[in-house]
Amino acid sequence: MSETPAISTEQLEQQVTQQTALFNTLRSQHAAGSPELEDARKKLSELKKTLGQSKKDDVAKDGAGGKKKGRLLLKTAKGTRDYGPGEMFCREHIEKIVKDCFTTYGGSSLDTPVFERKDVLMDKYGEDSKLIFDLMDQGGEQLALRYDHTVPLARYLAMIGGTNTQSKIWQVGKVYRRDNPVMSKGRMREFMQADFDICGTWDTMIPDAEILSLLCTIMTRLEVGEFTIKVNHRKILDGIFEVCGVPKEKIRTISSAVDKLDKSLWAEVKKEMTVEKGLDAVVADRIGEYVQMKGGAELIDKLGSDSAIAANTSAKQGLDEMKVLVSLLQAYKVIDKVSFDMSLARGLDYYTGIIYEVVVEASAPPWLKAAQETGGGQPSADPAPPVPTKKDSKKPKKKAADGEEGEEETDESQVGVGSIAAGGRYDGLVGSFSSAAAGDRDKNKGNLPCVGVSIGMDRIFALLWPKWVERGMRSKETMVYVMAAGDGLLTERVALVSMLRDAGIKTDFLAKNKPKLPAQFAAGEKDEAPFAIILGADELKAGLVTVKEQKWELVDGKKVKVQSADQGTKVKRDELVLWLKETKTYREWDAGKLV
Repeated sequence: MSETPAISTEQLEQQVTQQTALFNTLRSQHAAGSPELEDARKKLSELKKTLGQSKKDDVAKDGAGGKKKGRLLLKTAKGTRDYGPGEMFCREHIEKIVKDCFTTYGGSSLDTPVFERKDVLMDKYGEDSKLIFDLMDQGGEQLALRYDHTVPLARYLAMIGGTNTQSKIWQVGKVYRRDNPVMSKGRMREFMQADFDICGTWDTMIPDAEILSLLCTIMTRLEVGEFTIKVNHRKILDGIFEVCGVPKEKIRTISSAVDKLDKSLWAEVKKEMTVEKGLDAVVADRIGEYVQMKGGAELIDKLGSDSAIAANTSAKQGLDEMKVLVSLLQAYKVIDKVSFDMSLARGLDYYTGIIYEVVVEASAPPWLKAAQETGGGQPSADPAPPVPTKKDSKKPKKKAADGEEGEEETDESQVGVGSIAAGGRYDGLVGSFSSAAAGDRDKNKGNLPCVGVSIGMDRIFALLWPKWVERGMRSKETMVYVMAAGDGLLTERVALVSMLRDAGIKTDFLAKNKPKLPAQFAAGEKDEAPFAIILGADELKAGLVTVKEQKWELVDGKKVKVQSADQGTKVKRDELVLWLKETKTYREWDAGKLV
């Protein structure tokens, strides 16, 4: 009886690649749960498991002195990715606009370490604390990667005595969450956030309105498309919970459940509140009547006319503050961008007042709107079954191909981008650090009121990058490419390049002694430099250069150079810098127009 020949690791990798392609094809053709799709999913999981074991065997053989050595798996860590030059150019454009808006609104920059002491981060994020990346013991310190910029800022303010009154501070940098990533939607484990916070004691709602105005300015300048800032108030929400009968100790955990209404149907949220968190169903139904309210300034008046809400101290204070906010947003001329949404809860524990988040059409899962329109969003209705995007918590996690603990495949087409910016008021966070450091139980010790926003730079990139590709945006800022006709003229090219760079004009040239002119044009065209400057022996003697403008256009989705019979313009060398800067092409680029 002959034995079946063993399959090599390389062959298994090929089979996994082929099966993954088949699974993705079937996923676009069949509904979730179909037999064809489930069979393909099962086979893919089995192949990955076999591949992982094969790699372990290879490593074991190598460790035992065998000849077989496992291949290095070249990949980024789960939930992280590389960005190429074109993508980085887009990201830097986003960051430049955000930072310019931050400074326009009077902000000063701050930078904090990418990792913190673990005890600084714990107990600040509610149920999301489980997503903190734990670095374990590092030289006697229990450390963790920062989850956001807000807690490090509060720690910094407490360290300097909580005396940094009436200041505006911004930070831009990477943060880390051990979440299940959806890379195409900008939902990652390592991602860039830009924060703007206003600290200190100000008059009611003025800094809060300033933040919302800032958000509108940034989103408009970034051209993210139609956006809405959903706004709520923790005091109103807490008052609603109290009126509905939520026990005080369950307010935060129920708040966390309500916050999922932007990506789940009411029936699912109610089930979490009642089955998982033990809330009485009658109380949940009362909550449902309130948390699905949304609208403009009239919603504040409607809630104020509700006798039960108006009689609640917490809700009354929140409604009074919201009335002040409405008048300020009208003065800022951004009231049309704001929707007061009672479902917005923001699950983080440190919020104490106004809360908000920016959403676009792509924020919600694609299936959610259709399901709500068929009745799944109503408190009393049975939900239309959504396309499943969550993993079954009862199923054991599977090993990924590289042996890493992994999850089953997620249909990214059914996952939304989520909010692209969010924040709120957190008046007690700095004081909690100050009192903890002093060993004082008085949590108001060294208190410093704060309000701020975090902007999800990767989620914005996920929205803007396809538009950049579609519009054929450039990948670098080189404005001028210096060339030579004839004998190379290397030192002359270098001298001209240096002169232009000293004048602030981004310039490059081909690093060869005697390059042929077609090769130089090809290099300049690869960079899509809008100006080609050509040196020749005769022009040099006359103190002239030849400047040729170059343009590109999109033809059938592909960028091609616009052909022109123009042989260029003779420009005096001592007038070249001024001539370039006065051209329409240069002025539009300098104004931020990228194509």
